[in-house]
Amino acid sequence: MTENYRIDNLDKALLSALQQDARVPYAELAKRHGVSAGTVHVRVEKMKQAGIITGTQAMVDPKSLGYQVCCFIGINLKAAGDYPKVLAKLQALPEVVEAYYTTGHYSIFTKIQTRSIDALHHLLVNQIQAIPQIQSTETLLSLQQPIQRQVTP
Repeated sequence: MTENYRIDNLDKALLSALQQDARVPYAELAKRHGVSAGTVHVRVEKMKQAGIITGTQAMVDPKSLGYQVCCFIGINLKAAGDYPKVLAKLQALPEVVEAYYTTGHYSIFTKIQTRSIDALHHLLVNQIQAIPQIQSTETLLSLQQPIQRQVTP
């Protein structure tokens, strides 16, 4: 990873366009921004090498796949040293789609997607709260997600 890479206005424009549609051809980007396709390719590769672009992915709507419940679970550990063991156990649960090691009220803050409240209940009681290193949890149900975006370049 190159830490000294500074993005300019062309890089910002390319990032913005790729965030909207990662499949847009480099030739199209070049045409939009008045540069060659080779220039676009070089810029994108440099941003990949610098760790600015970390990958591309298809965005999926969880509800369309039957995941009707989104919630956040704050987890308090019995001891700070328990973090690696708990994280490994959380990583093994496919319903845990995000996890953050945090300061403040919780040690770990997770985002969970399940198909139903019953599935959430089972996951919480039989899998998450059953992890011996977890002292307590707090669950917050998401009613909607009115904002979803990435950072602006």
